[in-house]
Amino acid sequence: MSARAFWIALQFLTRLPTPRVTDMQADDLARSAIWFPAVGLAIGVLLAVIMRIFQGSGSWVAALAVLVGWVIITGALHLDGLGDVADALGAFHGKPDRFVQVLGDPHAGSFAVVAIGLQILAKLVLIAQLPLAMAPWTSSWALILIPAWARWGTLVCSKTLLPLKPGLGASVANSVSWPMIAGWGALLAIAALLGVRPTLLALIVVPVIAFYWQWRLGGITGDCLGASIEVTETLLLFACAL
Repeated sequence: MSARAFWIALQFLTRLPTPRVTDMQADDLARSAIWFPAVGLAIGVLLAVIMRIFQGSGSWVAALAVLVGWVIITGALHLDGLGDVADALGAFHGKPDRFVQVLGDPHAGSFAVVAIGLQILAKLVLIAQLPLAMAPWTSSWALILIPAWARWGTLVCSKTLLPLKPGLGASVANSVSWPMIAGWGALLAIAALLGVRPTLLALIVVPVIAFYWQWRLGGITGDCLGASIEVTETLLLFACAL
């Protein structure tokens, strides 16, 4: 775990400015995956700052600012994965090969448009509900932890599921160990116990999502990991909004 690997992970998962990384190797991105939860924490801190800045403007204005910030910071990377997976699931008809084939289509179909639209709407409503359901400090802490839990989930899924095609998922499985994954899980669980216990639902949500991919597809792809991040974030927002 090096600073160089963290910058690579930050560069891959966000559009935030980072120090220039030179001499990139083929396996650098996979080796940087252990920093994915840390990148999630960085994203969450920025979201909490945005929420704090706009909290005096009303819950809906603050929620919209946070959501726009969320999309800009991540470059809509995971929303793109969610849309691709929605199109592929709508067309694969139980055939994993067909699923992978549709994922390669750069065009967005009706399933993608509906899935992304519903995801954005769900996040907007749930973020707006956070200040009403929690104290200001607690809602900020929730925004910090939720992106981290979601990206921790990608490590679990990559480690437990077979890749449907060569890519990041296959490389991460060989580069990240279970003790590292457990260490991040324990750290996030302790942080959740200190203020936002509903986010502990991630310990159930992540295995359920992994089971779903195994049952439905028999494996996972990079787009599936992106979709998993979006779904995990929304479910944890829902748990906190309650």
